[in-house]
Amino acid sequence: MKSTSPAPVLGACLLAAATLAQAGETTVIQIGGHDVPVVKGGLYDRFRSNPPLSAIAAEAPDVDLGWFKGIAKEKVDIGFESHSPNFYYRNSRVTAVFTADLARLRELMPPQVLEQVQPLQVWPGRGVVALTAYSYHYCDNDSYNEIGLSVVTSKPGSPNWGPFSLLSQSLSDDFWGYVLKLPVDTELARVRGVVGYNLPKWLTRIGYREDGNHVVVDIFDSDTGKLDVTMEAQKLDVSSSKESLVTNSFTNLGHQGQLQTGYTTARQLRHASTSSADAVKLTLTDGSLSRFIASLELGKMVKYEYVPDFQAALYAPKPLQPAVAK
Repeated sequence: MKSTSPAPVLGACLLAAATLAQAGETTVIQIGGHDVPVVKGGLYDRFRSNPPLSAIAAEAPDVDLGWFKGIAKEKVDIGFESHSPNFYYRNSRVTAVFTADLARLRELMPPQVLEQVQPLQVWPGRGVVALTAYSYHYCDNDSYNEIGLSVVTSKPGSPNWGPFSLLSQSLSDDFWGYVLKLPVDTELARVRGVVGYNLPKWLTRIGYREDGNHVVVDIFDSDTGKLDVTMEAQKLDVSSSKESLVTNSFTNLGHQGQLQTGYTTARQLRHASTSSADAVKLTLTDGSLSRFIASLELGKMVKYEYVPDFQAALYAPKPLQPAVAK
């Protein structure tokens, strides 16, 4: 979301300052030509996405770092100097997958992207979207909350077999999508995502909390400050879950209009899922994100995932080689 009005810009700056003030003293650094407030002495302030695992072990001795030891980082230029992949050491998420109007989903995707991937059609006129609330408790970018709304698509170069493609992605834990919306609640996360990945991020207030047997996510409108969307999701029994690896890839356009792709690999330590319609309650208002979600004409919830404990590695985007027409 872009705005030339001074009021939203000032509001965003105040929000960033207020959010970081809760974490302690802040300092301002430069990222891709942007002045960005970060936690003074935090991981990003000290290490710029490349903290030694020994530092993480000293600060968070309860975190199992074994998985990260097998992943090598490399220096990358993504509009600013960074390191890939970014590490997320301790995190939680809830995801609700809904059917949505297929024509509307196609309308929202750039023609260049549609030439490479297509929304998966689960039945005539209906595609699939995933709404995910992330809480990154401890990561290379300090800590923040994020909301992802994505179209589930085919894999580049692969045929679109609709529900069979969705089943194949589910069985292989290898998902593809096109990101529609990605609000975050720190300026560091916003600037890195916009400059480095050209993702549709904006800064707003996001609440992620546990309330009894539920996880409650409150998303506020960035312009009005009013409550926009609430997602109330059940906690599921994860006592018998086994560790799993899940890959989520996206296709989008870079700043110069070039096709690109990036991905995240997640190590899910505790997780559970259900298709029960009672597992998630989504409450919309007249806020901007609510209106956008309403335009998708959400239908049946296909799946709900409760992942209270996961780790992740986010890789920098790379050019997508166009699929050869067959």
